[in-house]
Parts: sequence; C-alpha cells; structure tokens
Amino acid sequence: MHELRRDPLLGRWIAVLSESVAPSDYDIPPALGKTEQSCILCSGRESETPSEIASIRMNDTLPNKPGWWVRAIPSFKPLFQVEGDLGRRGVGIYDRMNSVGANEIFIESPEHNVKPEDMGLEQMERLITLYRDRITDLSRDLRLRYILIYKNSRVDHGETFIHPISYLMATPVIPKRIKDELENAKQYYEYKERCIFCDIMREEMRVGDRIILETRNFIGFCPYAGSFPFESWIIPKRHSCDFRDITTDEIEDMGFILMSVLKKLRAVFKEDPPLNYFLHTAPNQVPRRNFWHTLGEDFHWHFEIIPRLIRRSGFEWGSGFFILYTSPENAAKYLREVG
Repeated sequence: MHELRRDPLLGRWIAVLSESVAPSDYDIPPALGKTEQSCILCSGRESETPSEIASIRMNDTLPNKPGWWVRAIPSFKPLFQVEGDLGRRGVGIYDRMNSVGANEIFIESPEHNVKPEDMGLEQMERLITLYRDRITDLSRDLRLRYILIYKNSRVDHGETFIHPISYLMATPVIPKRIKDELENAKQYYEYKERCIFCDIMREEMRVGDRIILETRNFIGFCPYAGSFPFESWIIPKRHSCDFRDITTDEIEDMGFILMSVLKKLRAVFKEDPPLNYFLHTAPNQVPRRNFWHTLGEDFHWHFEIIPRLIRRSGFEWGSGFFILYTSPENAAKYLREVG
C-alpha cells in the first residue's frame, strides 16, 4: 500500500509510492548544445556584460578584466530595481508597491563548459563566499526584506545562458514560501522550545536511512516528506538562523558537501538532471512586534536541492498534495552508494 507522510515544517501531506522508481526509469532530456563562441559570460568578454558588482579574482587582476574565479553582475533584464522608494499604496481592497530590490547573476566559472563542482573544492568555496558577501552587502538596505540565492540548471529550455550561473533576488517583501517556513518554525518553537530544523537533523542522524553524506559541520539528506523525488537538503549542525554567520571552516565543509551531492545526482542519473537549488536564510531583521524576538532560536538556515524529474499532475497542482515516485529512503541509498 502507498504511504502518506506529513511534512513537519510546512504541514502539508505527500504520497510515497510503495514501489520506488529507479533512477534509470526517469526520462531526462539530453543536454542542450553548448555554444561557447556566442557566450558573453566567458572570461575575456567582460566588456560585453554590465560592470561587475563583486568578484573573487587572481592577484593583481583588475575589475571587469580577465583573471576572475567567480563574478557577480547585475541581471540583464531585472525584475527589481535598486533605485527608488517603495511607494506603498492601496487601490481599493488591493495593495501595491514599486518593485524595489536587486537582481544579480553569479558567474560560477570562467570556463563555459566547466561547472564549479568540477573545478574542485576551492572553486566551491569561492562561490559560497561570494554568496555570503552579496547577502551581507544587500542586507544593509532596510528597504529589502528578503534575499534569495537560487539556481536554475537546465530547468527552462528557454534560458538565455548555458554558462554555469546562479542568481540572487532581493525583494521588498518576504515571499510566501519563506514566510510559511518562518511562521511554522516559530509555532513549533513556541510549543516545544526547540528548533524544528535541529530536531529534524537529530532524527535523520538517529535513523540514518535518509542520510546521503555527513561531514564535521553539515549533513546532507533526503527529507522525510520532500515534495520531489531525490530532493536533498543540506543543513549545518551548528544552530544558526543566518547564512551570513557561516565560518571559514563551514564554508570549506559546505563547499565539499554541495559539490559531492551535485556530483552524486549526475552520477546516479548518468546525465545532468534539470534542477533548482536555493538557500533559505533569515530575512532582514527589520523590527516588527511579536515576530523577530525568537528568530535566532527557532529558524535554521539550510540549502535545498530539487531535481526536476517529473511533470506534476493536475491533482498535485490543484491540491498541493505531491507524489513521490521514489521514496526518500531509496533515493538516499542510490545517492549514498554512487561514486
């Protein structure tokens, strides 16, 4: 019989099929052709992109010139603009504001056909350091409420760039998905006086069946009631609500575990699967009555990796009741055992 499981963080239910689908049974489309000659994100074509906001580079190299390892530039078609004020207003019963915020592109590798996880641990450390530095810088802007780091890898075949990139989006509101996590984590803490993420992590380490990889500072695992087959989370063992507080030692460890999980996903599917990943961290802590005083205790930053292996049915989209075709236990086993 199939099994229903409740997500302890978001409170939603998912269905886990009794017979798990093997990685070879998922239909993954072939990768798009790579066009290095036309890619303006490659090293040597810096003059064709907007001026860089930040970069990590080789010694004695200049901004907007070759010699960088990772580079942040403004988006070519930004949804949010740094300039201006929020201009909050009502229109009848509806609310409006100006789209103040920030859109940035992280160029993860100077080489068009080389992903950062294939360049080694140092490159992953540089990328994570750049993530931290950009969040730290933008969090000083009190107009911004949330900063999301995310990646779309082969998800949208209409993507403008095939070069390895990820993104930053800073918004003047807290997105609904993040707000649900914050509020549910707060409710759990009020009831149990413990962080729900710490409890989840302790349970995963106790059971072990869903663990993919464990390091000194992090665990990588397939969540008990994830929304997608082979969904993976990375959580720091040290309780911390804010990614900005990551230590140098944790950056190295985070680089290793993220690199390892991404490589394992490619190995288990024998193909580069479409995926998203995103970093959920604390919002900018603008004072707000009865909301922020327990954030440091009840929230825990984490990384979510979502392979896009299936098309959702009308039932799933209409109900929010998702189906897992491969159980988290079997998914973790496949990922754990692959090289």
